[in-house]
Amino acid sequence: MIEKTHRVKREIKSQTLESVLSDVGNTLQFMADAGCRGFECDASHHDMVRNWGGHGSDRPESLDDIERDLKDCRRCGLSSKRTKIVFGTGCGQARLVFVGEGPGYEEDKQGKPFVGAAGKLLNRILEAMHLSRDDVYICNIVKCRPPNNRNPEPKEISTCVPFLERQIRAIKPECICALGKFAAQTLLEAHAPISKLRGQFHMYHGIHVMPTYHPAYLLRNPGSKRDVWNDMQQIMQHLGL
Repeated sequence: MIEKTHRVKREIKSQTLESVLSDVGNTLQFMADAGCRGFECDASHHDMVRNWGGHGSDRPESLDDIERDLKDCRRCGLSSKRTKIVFGTGCGQARLVFVGEGPGYEEDKQGKPFVGAAGKLLNRILEAMHLSRDDVYICNIVKCRPPNNRNPEPKEISTCVPFLERQIRAIKPECICALGKFAAQTLLEAHAPISKLRGQFHMYHGIHVMPTYHPAYLLRNPGSKRDVWNDMQQIMQHLGL
């Protein structure tokens, strides 16, 4: 029995190693196709590699670490059309994180999330909750604007979402508000429409997640503002606001 257990553990480690090597190979191939012909080798980059995922250091990974790792990202095709990467803004120890879909036109120009018309509506929602943008953290599923504000494609999401996951681990929020279909379905690994997901808490790695309609949707469908406010009131109650 003990021998069988050790054999199973070795097989799992082997499968994990194969998966990691496959991911590394795919990434290196993509970088080569994109024209990369080498890597930075100064001390700061050595430290960054050693600290990936928090391994090899007692210091937890910070948002600055993650943003340095993202750098001038060329991991997917969205990089070819963007003006600026939109990493995220707000409090690095926020109790509440808002996650949207992706940058729009204004966000792409300024490099900040939710600064267009939808962002102004989000600001009003925060004010109604007696919060400001400095009290929360705001980011997106993908960090670069999809051309013509189209929906992000599955490959683009899968390439970018590890950075979001690292952001959430670094912040350690008590609650996440998923704004819109793509944020909710990605975080919850769900296929249900946002109309079915909203209105109740779900769990993401021990964190309460409240899906709700995206502010851009509310600009087109103002009748749903009451639903969003009901969702925000649940968040406020959960956080004791």
